[in-house]
Amino acid sequence: MDLLDTLTAKGLRGETPTREEALAVLATTDDELLDVVAAAGRVRRRWFGRRVKLNYLVNLKSGLCPEDCSYCSQRLGSKAEILKYTWLKPGQAAEAAKAGVSGGAKRVCLVASGRGPTDRDIDRVTDTVAAIKEADPAVEICACLGLLSDNQAERLKAAGVDAYNHNLNTSEGTYGDITTTHTYADRVDTVQKAHGAGLSACSGLIAGMGESDEDLVDVVFALRELGSDSVPVNFLIPFEGTPLAKEWNLSPQRCLRILAMVRFVNPDTEVRIAGGREVHLRSMQPLGLHLANSIFLGDYLTSEGQAGQADLDMIRDGGFEIEGMGEGTLPRHRADIAADAAAGAGGGGGPCGGGHGQAAGAEAGTAAAPEAAGCGTGGGCGPCGGHGHGHAAETEAGAEGTEGTDEARTDLVRVRRRGAGTELAPNA
Repeated sequence: MDLLDTLTAKGLRGETPTREEALAVLATTDDELLDVVAAAGRVRRRWFGRRVKLNYLVNLKSGLCPEDCSYCSQRLGSKAEILKYTWLKPGQAAEAAKAGVSGGAKRVCLVASGRGPTDRDIDRVTDTVAAIKEADPAVEICACLGLLSDNQAERLKAAGVDAYNHNLNTSEGTYGDITTTHTYADRVDTVQKAHGAGLSACSGLIAGMGESDEDLVDVVFALRELGSDSVPVNFLIPFEGTPLAKEWNLSPQRCLRILAMVRFVNPDTEVRIAGGREVHLRSMQPLGLHLANSIFLGDYLTSEGQAGQADLDMIRDGGFEIEGMGEGTLPRHRADIAADAAAGAGGGGGPCGGGHGQAAGAEAGTAAAPEAAGCGTGGGCGPCGGHGHGHAAETEAGAEGTEGTDEARTDLVRVRRRGAGTELAPNA
């Protein structure tokens, strides 16, 4: 197929495709799907080899959010039966992070619900970061706290935070359809504040909210232009008690085409399969690893993920390798750009959230040599992946069927009842 030959050649050179080419990926048929995965897989291996980065979520503060994001179980007026609790103590958060790191995660994502942090909240996060890094200085820390005010990003950077997540979620043209309490421009401003302070920018999208192909392409190109080092791709789980409870629009095939499009547009950027992969990709999750180079291990914010050991087995059974704690995630040329940006903002050197830094001996323009090893709020809703999707296990089946499936698998969705903020051990 000429399209895939063109996209592969561009991706191997690190070039961005045209909008028309990106749209054409989403328009491919199921008969062409394996060809699309194979082509995007070549691009993924060019820049990231067969490494998979593991990330682990710690929900510092759950529920009770004043924002009205239609997709979020923590939103204002949500009737989803999720856990609600105020700030975890630093020791509790550090203990939860330890579980993820022991499972192979190299990045811990600290998430708190709400429009955005107060200065006191920044102090809380600072204490939590110190507790986590005291136990393991090498772990990457990504914060997701909502809309940032002036100087807050700088304070997080000084505290040892490596990256900041704030997802754009959807296109600018349709953003007002899913949220009214803040704007698309507010989100862009926070990503720019984080980047300007020397934090690695982690920003992604949610697919499956009724958007068009054009909307998906718009938001992915916007993320590329913003310079996001990490792009989490979330797949909406419509849970009871939110306005999008009936939006079952995704099939495994559709999810794979979306991931392939994101990879082609971001050939040398960390692409993460985030919230919803278990529900929508289902048995085709291993194919997603040929497109993305990063996943979450275990549970999300308010929904249970696949068992952590099952994730590790899936990675190894597919011939992939877990990215080591000391390895840089980004290819050298991207890592150098990110490091220069951090230095220009007054940041320090060394590996950080977006993989700033690289394994010794890697050649310019290539991925580091793999080393095997044992990473939703209102204003910021959706940690590097999560969005608090989930609803009760007893939800009845009967949602509208989607293309390529007989019916939506609502039985796979589980509200999170374990991990940080509970008395049950996290699923790492």
